[in-house]
Amino acid sequence: MKLEFIALGNLSVSKSNMRYARKAPDVSDILPTVRARGVLQPILVRPSNQPGEEGQCYEIVAGCRRFHAARIVAAEREEARIGAGELDEPGGPDGPDSGAAMLPCAVLDETDDASAVEASLIENIARLDPDEVSRWACFTRLVKEGRSIAEIGSTFGLPDLAVRRALALGNLLPRIREMYRREEIDAVTIRHLTLASKSRQKAWLALVDDPDAYAPRGHQLKSWLFNGASIPARHALFDLAASGLATVSDLFGEDAYFAESEAFWALQNAAIAERRAALIDAGWSDAVIVSADEHFHSWEYEKTAKRKGGRVYLDVRGNGEVVVHEGYLSRKEEARLAKGGNAGPEGEGDKPVRAELTSLTQTYVDLHRHATVRTELLASPRLALRLMVAHVIAGSPLWRVQPEPQAVKSDAVRQSLDECRAESVFDARRREVLAALGLGGDDATVTGSGYGAPGRNVRSLLARIVQLPDAEVLDVLALVMGETLAAGTPEIEVLGPMLGLSMADWWEADDAFLDGLHDREVLLAMVAEVAGEQIAAANAKEKGKTLKAIIRAHLAGEGGRTKKEGWVPRWMAFPPSAYTLRGGVGTVAAHARAMTAMEDVGKDAGESDGCERASDPTDAALDAEVPVELVGADGSPSDQVTTQQAA
Repeated sequence: MKLEFIALGNLSVSKSNMRYARKAPDVSDILPTVRARGVLQPILVRPSNQPGEEGQCYEIVAGCRRFHAARIVAAEREEARIGAGELDEPGGPDGPDSGAAMLPCAVLDETDDASAVEASLIENIARLDPDEVSRWACFTRLVKEGRSIAEIGSTFGLPDLAVRRALALGNLLPRIREMYRREEIDAVTIRHLTLASKSRQKAWLALVDDPDAYAPRGHQLKSWLFNGASIPARHALFDLAASGLATVSDLFGEDAYFAESEAFWALQNAAIAERRAALIDAGWSDAVIVSADEHFHSWEYEKTAKRKGGRVYLDVRGNGEVVVHEGYLSRKEEARLAKGGNAGPEGEGDKPVRAELTSLTQTYVDLHRHATVRTELLASPRLALRLMVAHVIAGSPLWRVQPEPQAVKSDAVRQSLDECRAESVFDARRREVLAALGLGGDDATVTGSGYGAPGRNVRSLLARIVQLPDAEVLDVLALVMGETLAAGTPEIEVLGPMLGLSMADWWEADDAFLDGLHDREVLLAMVAEVAGEQIAAANAKEKGKTLKAIIRAHLAGEGGRTKKEGWVPRWMAFPPSAYTLRGGVGTVAAHARAMTAMEDVGKDAGESDGCERASDPTDAALDAEVPVELVGADGSPSDQVTTQQAA
């Protein structure tokens, strides 16, 4: 074997090299070192049978990654020289293929392929990375020689944090470093020891030397250092810099802990109280603080929306962390609120059952059906008038007056609602009403701006409205009613059949809906609806992802499948129904309550007049003429007009 410097252009990777492949290997870890110092360790080569244009060619037996890294660096330097005007074109002096870029090579005698494979494998596996203490010693010498942390990191291909970690081992006593080198203590223990002062380190070593004492290690060591209370600084809800509290950091610079736990809790408890007050001001019915000696178990609670009385629970942990759980009620409270809803399957008693819909899908269903109902309501202003009168008399969760917030945390569901046809039609009509009333065309809603908002007081609005034709006034009323109609309520279930609407005319399944489905029983039933019972039976054991793909393919008519037109899931239809017996479908429960109320009203009406009721009481009521008194601009009564149901 002899050592030579060979041009890059005369080198190629041997097929016997363990890294031989068409794709260049990853050299990101050694590239910074090659850029800074070049290739220091010779690569193993042997003469090639292929003659070269500029001398003998060699094939690389071991050192493929160093070869590729050297080619990258040579190309970079050539581009830099071209940019500086020193070279006119690639391939000039010092170019990667010019033969002038040289690599140190250990030239093997001509051997068989087996010997070359052995050399390649030995060269790649017979390596031992230096331990962290040895690395600390080397880096310390480099710093003393004037090297910066950035320069050391660039030379060895390490991030600055890794260099700082190695250098920070100098904060430990020499004996502790030596114990770490001999693997007598692990990385977790050494990390926590860096939190200790020199005197505290000596006290720990004394425990190690005492045969009758116990020297804590790992996470127990952290408790020993902080006398049982280690509170990370990242858990503080207050301004750490302004508090002036002392913290202790480990050598890795990732974690810092409060030196005085009592001072921390005084500020933390005050911040928790402020957070609780802010949550109540935001509209939550209550914000309950769960102390560190108690626990918040999610299985003891049910997710409940803010508008339905949900609370916020501030779960305070012993390490200072505060976990916020928004929108929960205890199961008993939820049961009291839900009395009269769907019961679970027979025989399960009070045992909680898994709802058929997730809260996200239920919100999706409620909002899409709500958007459809209120858009259809635009064509029935007389019905909207009567609905508005009912709101005034009986009240509703929204009658303050404010618009339906259409709140949802999922960006996908939010985008789906914004892009649906019903919402687009409704918003276009809103722009027309805002213009007719002389209000800002960019306002988000007609209602809900708050009392005393500029241009929205009763006097100025009334002066504009009396100038509008009767039909346009009723159109405004219909839109305002649509804005203030609560989603997911029994009123939606009553209005849908009255309006005679079909969800298929306004809605079609999208990714936001299908991605929110996770129940296999429900997905199988949907497959049967869109693809047929035979296909559903054949895929009965498939995963939910496969079932969704089948549904998507049939709804889109892809892959030679017949497109399923006008499909609407049972939850979204009018009237709605469930896919299972488990319950938990809000639209079905709301529909049941609505039908019960309608039946009660029908019975009372039949008993009071003693005559046969019309087949459709709503149509019979709308057939009557309803006088609407208008008020002039001066406040005096204007002409009475009679509204009639359009044929």
